[in-house]
Amino acid sequence: MRARSGLLFAVIALIAGLWAGVVRLGWALPTLRTLPSAHGPLMVVGFVGALISLERAVALRSRWGYLAPALATAGAILEAFGISVGASIALAGSIVLGALYLSAMRQQLSWPIVIMGIGGGCWAIGNLLWALGKTLLSVVPWWGAFLVLTIAGERLEMARLRRPSPIARALFMGSFTMLMGGLALTLTHFDLGVRIFSAGMGALALWLLRYDVAWRTIRQKGLVRFIAISLLMGYFWLGVAGVLGMLWGGQTAGLFYDAMWHAIFVGFVFSMIFGHAPVIFPAVLKVRLPFTPSFYGPLALLHLSLAVRILGDSLAWIAGRQWGGLFNVLAILFFFANMARVALGAAILHRSRPR
Repeated sequence: MRARSGLLFAVIALIAGLWAGVVRLGWALPTLRTLPSAHGPLMVVGFVGALISLERAVALRSRWGYLAPALATAGAILEAFGISVGASIALAGSIVLGALYLSAMRQQLSWPIVIMGIGGGCWAIGNLLWALGKTLLSVVPWWGAFLVLTIAGERLEMARLRRPSPIARALFMGSFTMLMGGLALTLTHFDLGVRIFSAGMGALALWLLRYDVAWRTIRQKGLVRFIAISLLMGYFWLGVAGVLGMLWGGQTAGLFYDAMWHAIFVGFVFSMIFGHAPVIFPAVLKVRLPFTPSFYGPLALLHLSLAVRILGDSLAWIAGRQWGGLFNVLAILFFFANMARVALGAAILHRSRPR
């Protein structure tokens, strides 16, 4: 029940965040006065951060751990209503996530868990800066690092099955060190810090494209292949974000800013969500979710529309940015609606079978 409630409120934050994003793109939709400015917090904190926290709480079977997604989502939603205490509540949620990672480390200390724990620490620092009234410009790199390191840590854990060589491990740590060094530098030298941070992301993307087990699993069929394709497309967009960040540096707003961060948050992060959701959601909700080829539709739409959006940003083609962004939103909604349809169909079929 806790897991289902947490997921429900995270989805509410997702819908609100997508609505705010469409408004920010220039589409005429009715909205609360403060909603558009909460687009980032709703998406990164209220949805993705809550989703990661929920998965950790379920994996560790921690009752108190469910506070993390609850506080994260509540904080983001309060901010959407213009209630400034929301950032402090979200900060409390990220601290609970940090405690979950410490609990995991006590059970099994490994580099992947440490990397994910450092990612959780980045989320807490970002939320602290947010709660202290810093602009989202200075907060977003910390939120980005949280998501990148969480996913990289999970994939590093899977890569251990292939027993990476000492050179591969050294390359991973070099990429990680570059990313973290650039991130810390954003506090004092924002432009230079973003460029180094982006170089670290690019190096990490290359590492994942070279060493991830997805290159093996893509040869299989069904859900396993779908997950592999989702992962590899996500790594591609992470690399694109790294290149854009190195070229454009610490953009404070505008089209280049939009392109770089949405390559991460839409291209990389939502590729990971699309790939893992058919596994994680059934585990959280205790429902059956058989794989169907229809899963590829939203995935293709997401990547094609993001390519149009980033092309629009790069060429100052406003219509391309607007339509690409709108279809980003539709791809995400289509994906979750399709998952719900498949799960409902499986449940009806299961109940109709004679026993």
